[in-house]
Order: sequence, then C-alpha cells, then structure tokens
Amino acid sequence: MKQQFHKKKVALLCGAIFTVLSSSSLLAQSSQNTVVVTGSRFAENLNEVPANVKVITRDEIENSSSNTIPQVLSQIGGLKVSGLNSSTLNLDASVDMGGFGPTGNSTTAVLVDGIRINPIDSGSVDWETIPIDSIERIEILQGGSSVQYGNGAVGGVINIITNGGKKNINQASATLGTWGTSINNAIFRNTVDKTTYQVSANTSNTNGWRPNTAANAYSVDAKISEDLGGGDRVFVDAYYGYTNSQIASPIVGLVGSGNPLTVSPQNAGNNLTTNNSGFRQGLTKSLNENFVTELDTSYSNKTSFYYTPQADYFTSLDPNNANYGFAGSAMNNKLQGWQLAASPRLKANFAEVGTTILGYDFSKANQGGSNSYSPLSQGIIQANPYGTYYNNLTHDSQNATQINNSVYLMQKVPLGKIFEASGGFRRQVQQASTTNTAINAANGTVNNTQQFAANAGDVALNANYLPGQRMYVKWNQSFRFPNIDEYWGFAYDANGVGSTVFNGILQPQTTQTYEVGGNWTVWNAKITSSIFKSMTQNEISYNPATGYNYNSIYQTNRGGILFDIATNITPSLNIGAGGKYQKSYYANGPYAGNAIPIVPDTLVNARANYLITSSWSIGGVVNYVSNQYYDVGPNSYTAAPVMPAYVVGDIFTSYKFQAMEARLTVKNVGNAQYSSYGGVSSFSGNHFYYPSEPRSVYVSLKYNFN
Repeated sequence: MKQQFHKKKVALLCGAIFTVLSSSSLLAQSSQNTVVVTGSRFAENLNEVPANVKVITRDEIENSSSNTIPQVLSQIGGLKVSGLNSSTLNLDASVDMGGFGPTGNSTTAVLVDGIRINPIDSGSVDWETIPIDSIERIEILQGGSSVQYGNGAVGGVINIITNGGKKNINQASATLGTWGTSINNAIFRNTVDKTTYQVSANTSNTNGWRPNTAANAYSVDAKISEDLGGGDRVFVDAYYGYTNSQIASPIVGLVGSGNPLTVSPQNAGNNLTTNNSGFRQGLTKSLNENFVTELDTSYSNKTSFYYTPQADYFTSLDPNNANYGFAGSAMNNKLQGWQLAASPRLKANFAEVGTTILGYDFSKANQGGSNSYSPLSQGIIQANPYGTYYNNLTHDSQNATQINNSVYLMQKVPLGKIFEASGGFRRQVQQASTTNTAINAANGTVNNTQQFAANAGDVALNANYLPGQRMYVKWNQSFRFPNIDEYWGFAYDANGVGSTVFNGILQPQTTQTYEVGGNWTVWNAKITSSIFKSMTQNEISYNPATGYNYNSIYQTNRGGILFDIATNITPSLNIGAGGKYQKSYYANGPYAGNAIPIVPDTLVNARANYLITSSWSIGGVVNYVSNQYYDVGPNSYTAAPVMPAYVVGDIFTSYKFQAMEARLTVKNVGNAQYSSYGGVSSFSGNHFYYPSEPRSVYVSLKYNFN
C-alpha cells in the first residue's frame, strides 16, 4: 500500500493557515523588507520570491550553540544533516533538503555568494573552506530551483552570503572542548574609500570521541570588494582549505548494539587528506536604470588521498583457505579534479510588462582516480588462481570529463497591485566522456562518450494581499545529472573479490513538484509554511546489495509540510520552532509503497534565547528526528528493522564585557545515543551504523579589536 499524507495533519495545517488568513485584524502592518538573492540570482524583496525561503542572520548564528556551518543548518535551519566520522568538526556532513536519502547531498545546491561550490563527485561540501565568522547570512530555499541554478538544485538551495557590507570587523575567537577539541577563528575586514578588504581564517583540531576519529582542518579566505557606485560592485574571493581526518569503522549490528569505542583491525590508521583551493569572482554592472548585468566565474582544484595501512588484513596465501588468492583492498587511493564555471546574465525591467532575466551557464570539470596495492597484494593479484585479474595490472584507474552548457529565461509579470505571475525555462546539455582501466577487465582500457540533455521549468503565482502577508502557488520541474564518481560502483564477484565496476554514463533524473505556501506576520511572530508534492523519474540510485549505481525505471514520490515560526515574546525572550513532516516512497514497481531509506518522516526544531541582562544571556536548541530505514537499497522493508528516533539538545550561556565575549556550551546535554546513518554490508549482509558523539562541553572566548 502506498504511503500517503496523514489526512488529519494536513487538515490541521490547512485549518491553521485559514485562521491566519482570516484574522486580518491581528496582522502586522509593517512590510517585510528582507532582501535575498536566492530566488532569481538578483537582489529582490523576500515577499517577491514565490518559494519557501528562510534567512539565517549573523545575529542568529552568533546567538546559537553552533561551532560549524552544518550545525547552523541543522539547529537553526532545521535541515536533515548527516555525517559518518569526525562529527565534532562536521567535515563530512551532508544535507538532505528534499527527502532523497542516500543521494540527498547531490540534490541540494550549495552556493557561496551565489556561486556553486558542490563537488563534482558525491563527496560532501568542503565546509571548512568557509570560515563561519565570515558569514553575513544564510538563505535556505526549499524546493526545486533548477531554472535558476541548473544541475542538482532538486531538493533546494543553500546560499551562504559573505558580503558583510562596509562594516569594519576585526575579531578573533578561540574554543576549547571535550576530546582535545580546539576551534580558532579570526576575521579582519576594513573599508578604505570604496574598497573593502576581508581576510578570515580557521584552524580546527580534535582527537575525536572514539578511536580513529582525530581530525585537523585549516582554511584561509581573502576577499576584495569594490563599490562601483549606483549599486554596482565587483569582488574577488580566493580560498584554501586543508583537512586530514581519520576514518573510523562503523559498528556492526543495529543502532545501540556493540561498543562504539572499538575499531576494526582492518580500519586502524585509515585517514583521508584533502587539499582544496580556488577563487570566486562576481561583477554587478548597471547598463542604465532598466538593465543590469552580472557575471560570476569560479575555479577550484581539489586533491584527495585516502590511505589504508591495513589493506593486507584480508590477504590469504594459504592454498587450503577458501579465500586463497584474495588480495584485500587497495592501500592508496587518490582523486584529483578541477572545475571551471562562468555565468553571465542580464536583468531587464520593462515596467508594466515586468522583469526578464536571461542567462547562460558554462562549466567544465575533470576528475581522475587511481589506486595502488601493497607488494604482498600485487603478488597475489598477478598469481591469482581464479583468473580474475588481467593484463598484469596492479591498480584501477578512472578518468571522467563533464562539459555543461545551459541557457535559461525567467519572466515576472505584475497582475495588478496584489498578484504577480512568474515562470521560467532552462535547457542544459551535458557532454560526458570516461576512460576506465580495471584489474578485472579482460578488454583493457575502455572509453565511453555520451551526451544527455535535461529541461527545467516553473510557473508560479504570488499574492501580496496585505503588508507582510503573502501566499504563492507553484509548479516546478528540476533535474540532476550524475556525479562523476556515479559512473562507477564497487561490486564483489563470485569468489568474494571486490573491484571497481563501470555502470555506464547514467541519464539525468527529473522531478516535478507542486507547492503552495507563504509567509505571514502575526503580532511579533513571523511564520513561513508550505505544502509540497513531488514525483521523480530516472532517479539516480546506488544499490548496496549489488554495488552498482543505476537509473531507476520506477517513479519515486515525496510530499509533506514545512513550517517555521520565530517571535519575540518579550524584548528579552526570542523563541522559534520549525520542522517538516514528509513521506518519501517508491510509487510503483515491485517495491511500491516502501519508504526511501535514510529519510525520517518527521523533523522538529525548537530554539530559544533569553537576555537576562544587557551582558548575560542563555539559550538552547532541541532537534527531534523520527525513525528511518537503514540504507539497504530498494528491497522490501516488511520485516526490516528501522533506525530509532532521537532527540538532541544543546544549551549555552554567554557573557559580554566591553569588547570581549565568553561562552559556555553543552552539546547533546541529554547524552543521547543515536545515529544519523546506517546500512547493510554488501559483502556480509550485516547491519552497521555510525554512532554520533555523546555529551560534550565547549568554552569559547571572542575579542573584538574595533
């Protein structure tokens, strides 16, 4: 039986919306003047954006218990954030905004100042290259946005704004915490005439709360902005980030079982080192009062090196052993890639006819990967009695290139004083080519080339019927092309020998979404809510039971309710709450009605901040995540266990004295034992999970030099 919305919950929400709309005497008469850029890639009033957009301000970030950007997104943004290792620093954190589960990280577009920073593979965003103190605000747009941003903007968009205006900021902070954790941030920003110079840096280190989870991260970002007058500006932003993190093994069994302070012998000493550098550039130039042009360019270069010192753990030289000839896993794995992008666009204002935005996006990306084996494994490979290996090869190698060309058009048309209609269209063409050499490929090197195209579109009606009150209805189609590493999987042959396999160049997936929502002001409360329903075709998925990536021939559906409310109860007390109720499931085929794994039905977030005196404040945040299925692929969940729900709460208190601020934070104050990710081994068939960190304590000191 297909899973559907709970009718009672939908009815309650619709009733609440009707009550808000009908109580016009209670509505505030002040217009919401928040300016955002996420809706159209040009600055516009939040009330003009027909989408569910939440803005996290600089003050909200500072008055929270968050030490990293993923924590901000989870605790203030109310998003589903998962991580496997080094959760103290959130180096591998992934965000799922649309209920896509295992591929949620690839269906959320992450931007810095409107420029995409998603990696070209399925890895997580390099959050450490964005020092948290450099952030002015974070704009979170829920729902498909491929018309505006192209590939991958299926579940939503996170736009991290670091402009900061002309306000001078010169401050440094240091945080010490449990498990030898230290986090240090510094930002220096000054304006001379019309030029703003900004340098920010971060160093983070931790021993990790469980064995083999130590991590180090260092980053620096330098930005120069020039005010050209009349709203015109240009900026150049260069960054560098380095991380080294140990990779702990998962715990075998269901969540809560086993000892999290153990490390599998074959995983001892594993570590991942990443170097990431690049630049971002943006230009805004008015041609006249009716025409504005913008140009974004970016380049990044990233190298990752994965070292497995215990790669020979499973090797066997015993002819009497059933696994005789098994060579274990590769000892060294290296990935090196780069990407270049350019995005010119034009905004034209035609008065009564409305505004038109015409843009073009180009990007080219390349990534090459290779692995190598120890001398012991190389000898076994060459003498393998099963005949699995060919051509005397001792390593696999893959290389892929993607070239994207995309053109888009957006139009807004005013329909009187209250209504505004909008729509848009984008067509993206991707040329992909791959080269693959595998130790188990009898035909040696294999080359493949494929071209696919995808279309995006949206139509919306926005109604600003009272100051600060508006509603919208919207239809949207968005798409996602495969990541470079999704051309390959990892499978085991009949003898239990694992190797890289080529899946082929997969087709893009498409998602259609119907949405109705709005934002309202009631007394001092700001309310944002929406109801959505989406259908996805050709979904790009990974089946852990087979080790292959594939395009599903069956449709998957998602739907639910989003809400967020924030209010000042008194001048000293601010509270907020938000959440999502959703269902993500296979719509047809042999698994019809089964839930998408790693997607909780319910997310709830509550937060509060109380100013005791002008210098002393306390606050806290609580997140609830309902149960979710293990990542077991599109199999039947009739008798399968689920990962249990969990509640995690943080509390903090801060004291300000002149230019100094001290803060004490207790994270996971209830010492909850939980996991945000679990799965099933394709080799052994056993369940496993990655435990999240227990209670921890942090002390911070910040000094403002201004």
